[in-house]
Amino acid sequence: MSEIPPQGLRWLPAIDKLLRTPQAEELIRVYGRESLRDALRESLDAARDQIRAGTPAPDASSLLAAAETRLRSQFAPTLRPVINATGVILHTNLGRAPLSAQAQAAIVTAAAHYSTLEYQLEPGKRGKRDQHAESLLKLITGAAGALVVNNNAAAVTLILAALAKDQQVLISRGQLVEIGGGFRMPDVMHQSGAIMVEVGTTNKTRLEDFARAITPQSALILRVHTSNFKQIGFTEQPELAKLTALAHERALVAADDLGSGALLDTAAFGLDHEPTVQESLQAGCDLVAFSGDKLLGGPQAGIVVGRADLIEKLKRHPLARAFRIDKLSLAGLTATLDHYRRGEALSHIPIWQMISAPAKVLQQRAVAWQSQVGGQVVQSFSTVGGGSLPGESLPTYALSLRSDSAESLSAALRRAPMPVISRIAEDQVLLDPRTVLLDQESTLVEMLRLVLG
Repeated sequence: MSEIPPQGLRWLPAIDKLLRTPQAEELIRVYGRESLRDALRESLDAARDQIRAGTPAPDASSLLAAAETRLRSQFAPTLRPVINATGVILHTNLGRAPLSAQAQAAIVTAAAHYSTLEYQLEPGKRGKRDQHAESLLKLITGAAGALVVNNNAAAVTLILAALAKDQQVLISRGQLVEIGGGFRMPDVMHQSGAIMVEVGTTNKTRLEDFARAITPQSALILRVHTSNFKQIGFTEQPELAKLTALAHERALVAADDLGSGALLDTAAFGLDHEPTVQESLQAGCDLVAFSGDKLLGGPQAGIVVGRADLIEKLKRHPLARAFRIDKLSLAGLTATLDHYRRGEALSHIPIWQMISAPAKVLQQRAVAWQSQVGGQVVQSFSTVGGGSLPGESLPTYALSLRSDSAESLSAALRRAPMPVISRIAEDQVLLDPRTVLLDQESTLVEMLRLVLG
């Protein structure tokens, strides 16, 4: 064992003495006395190990500095803002849709004040939180009823539990999807209490397959839009209008799990046509379920629109309480829906601003970055992401940065004070202006300068 230096363990100050120093007073003000005490204990333990290894004992200032470093790391939030320069518009790992300024303000207002969440001002009586988004959804989609819950998986589970518990639900084998996080439609079906009946084959399901599968125990036909993958080649699915007509002919409910929830036509922006909520209703669907934070462009939510009598059944089911949306998400959602009512979705909702951004404008932004930090402007592509329009891309221009290691540079950007999330292609780090918010551009340039030196 190595001999402990003369400036050994006995020279380490006591924790109580360290806590009485002016340096400690400021740390106590920021982090609290008990948190500082714990950090100092860890710093002293580390110092003892270093002394035993032959390192001189640190002074009080060094111990407090080490404790501050620990506290700064411990107290740093794990949910942090980042700059999304990947070109993936609905990036699930980065929180999907950023909200409009109006939606952000509505959330802040709802958080800072008491509100009429479940209160009616005129009669001075209790109200229902459903009322705030329901009228907007009915107006925008043309549905007779609407309900909002906390996400689309909850919306589908509620439909199945309320309308088909212990009864058969028919679904095409080609639509037994797995959504993010490993959750699969058969599992959702099982948890709801419905009995899943697989119809047709993986690649081909015809209307007559559904007709043959219907029994007296059947309650519902479910169409699941395969929004996170694409089948090509020798495939077939029945038209939605014909499927709903069959359901109604046999006195079954026709429900559509639409997923991404587009209210605008994506084909207008050079993408494939994503089925819209309005089209599903026009095809005769009794209920349509979709997300709030995908192509709708709002906060996380699950939305169900359709027949008023069925919506009322969903509202009365016990799971409606378990799945209900919170007041902050509801405030953001109603503000987002208001953009659609006013016909201003393209000009106010960030994801639609990104989708509709002209390539020439994106090129100009990339050139402006290049003039400040170097690199090369290259043609590239952006994607919608978020389980929407798989395989579809939008032309863009990106700033390309080369280094000895693209992985190392990308990692350095992620470690910046404001993390920058990039994309790597052909040993280049690409930064796509399509997904960089305008108010983050100056910060992006600052981070690039910091990392690139």
